[in-house]
Parts: sequence; C-alpha cells; structure tokens
Amino acid sequence: MQPIESSESPHKGTRGLRRLLNAFFYSLSGLHVAFRHESAFRQEIALAAVLIPVACVLQVTALERVVMVAAVLLVLIVELLNSSVEAAIDRISFDTHRLSKRAKDLGSAAVLLALVVLAVVWITLAGPALLRLL
Repeated sequence: MQPIESSESPHKGTRGLRRLLNAFFYSLSGLHVAFRHESAFRQEIALAAVLIPVACVLQVTALERVVMVAAVLLVLIVELLNSSVEAAIDRISFDTHRLSKRAKDLGSAAVLLALVVLAVVWITLAGPALLRLL
C-alpha cells in the first residue's frame, strides 16, 4: 500500500494515538454541533433519552434490548448523516437546484426509514412487554 501524500489532505498525516484522539474529539465536536444547530437531532436525542432507559428496564431478552437500543441509535446516526449532506449542499450553494433537492430529499427519506425501523422494532419487541406491565 502506498503512503498517503501530504497534498491529499493535511489531516491524513496524523497516525497512531494522536489520530485516535483527534478523531474522538472531532466526533464529540460533531455531536455538539448537531445538538446545537439541528432541531431534529435534539428531538431525536430527547426520544433516545426516554427510549433507552425504558429498554433497560423492560422485561425483554438481552438480544431484544440490544436491538431496541440499536434502532434508537440508528435514527441518530442517519440524522447525523442527513445533516452532513444538508450542510455540504448548503456550503455549495443556497440556490435551488434539482440535484440539491434530490440529495436533501434522499437524506430525509433515509431518516424516515430509520424511524420506521425504530417503530417496527419497538412495537414488535417492547409492545408485548409493555402490555404485560398493564
């Protein structure tokens, strides 16, 4: 494998523990930016703050609990990716363009599908457990 040329990106030269630390802090920065600037992300964080503790106390198997939490995290992941697509499109231009609209609509559709997955998982796995509580 050939070494990465420094002209490709100034951030690609960092290796080892420094790269891992940089990546960690860039990730925290991304979460902070998303929380600060993306209302949909804040709403989904609020949903996660309710659903994840509920998943931890419901009488379900460990695998079911993992799937329920994973479905919540999937929504957050897809929302972050959608927000990054929207930011990149807006960085290019605020002008209305059919390809920009397509990119944003596709990202939004991905979030919708992640929310459908969340609903199906929670109705299927948490539904019976919640009914047993009542």
